[in-house]
Amino acid sequence: MVKKICIVTGTRAEYGLLRPLIDKVNEDNDLELQLIATGMHLSPEFGMTYTNIIDDGYKINEKIEILLSSDTSVGISKSMGLATISFAEAFERLKPDIIVVLGDRYEIFSVCSAAVTAKIPIAHLHGGETTEGAFDEVFRHCITKMSYLHFTSTEEYRKRVIQLGENPSRVFNVGAIGVENIVSLDLLEKREIEKSIQFTLDKPFGLVTFHPVTLENNTSEYQFRELLKALDEMDGMKFIITKANSDSDGRIINKIIDEYEKDNKDKIIAFTSMGYLRYLSAMKYCNSVIGNSSSGIIEAPSFNKPTINIGDRQKGRMQAESVINCNPSKDDIVNAINISLSKWFREKIKNSINPYGDGNTSSKIINIIKQTLSQNINLKKKFYDIV
Repeated sequence: MVKKICIVTGTRAEYGLLRPLIDKVNEDNDLELQLIATGMHLSPEFGMTYTNIIDDGYKINEKIEILLSSDTSVGISKSMGLATISFAEAFERLKPDIIVVLGDRYEIFSVCSAAVTAKIPIAHLHGGETTEGAFDEVFRHCITKMSYLHFTSTEEYRKRVIQLGENPSRVFNVGAIGVENIVSLDLLEKREIEKSIQFTLDKPFGLVTFHPVTLENNTSEYQFRELLKALDEMDGMKFIITKANSDSDGRIINKIIDEYEKDNKDKIIAFTSMGYLRYLSAMKYCNSVIGNSSSGIIEAPSFNKPTINIGDRQKGRMQAESVINCNPSKDDIVNAINISLSKWFREKIKNSINPYGDGNTSSKIINIIKQTLSQNINLKKKFYDIV
């Protein structure tokens, strides 16, 4: 009997990461792919990126709008409530055999809440990780407890999921799926990137993404302005900036980006969404990845590219030696960028190893899901005590 695999995506970055898994489910004769697009995918403000999914040739089974025009804590809580209601109704219509989710965002927490009450097993990617600066930390561990299958990106994170009481027989270290895109995608050449983004990369350039640090109060604007002051100091560089997501205060950052771009068109270009192909292609040729996105921690080391990791948003994640941590102040950021450009540092990280795997993640996940669905699933999970 064909099994229905429902994959949920709410952001441009998440869809890019999930793409190899979506491909394999779609190609498997024993599986039926169900896709749900939600969150930022359906927002004009964030680029209506659900169209990227359609352009890739996929049918979207459900488009579920949850975003309000507010990124305050109240607005996000209301979005979470709307998501729980809407996904409960969608799951009743689709009746999937298993739901696949990635990460730690608030909308995914709501998705899983609806799935639990509908008695649908959940497969969760990237559990066990820590990001001490964001409330994603709490959502991630809650999603772990709601999930049946766990696909972690490192062995350390596998052990942490087990520490949370999950049975080791359902916890698998498969590596980070983002690394698979780097290995499998036919990335653009530098001249193709320039043509695609209509921006000349004739100088060393940085790839910049900065998201709000959601467990800090009113720091987003100050910290991001400090980053821009640092970019002003780098006369010999250009920058590609991708905008922030829909977390609390994300709109503040995006407004500042728009203003900064108007005054610095010769130095920077900004995108609401680059798409995973252009983003990874730019990462391949950039001189530094700058900001506080997980892509600087997980994907950039596979290119042996320096990452300037600013502030506490990614604090607690495993890091390659190519990551330079700094405070969210202009002087510290300038110093970190200069280190990343130095000959000695680039020589040091030339052969660094990415702790997040070798790029064979999606095949491992598919095989485990198929094996699991061929058996009787008992959702009455027992807490696994570490003796």
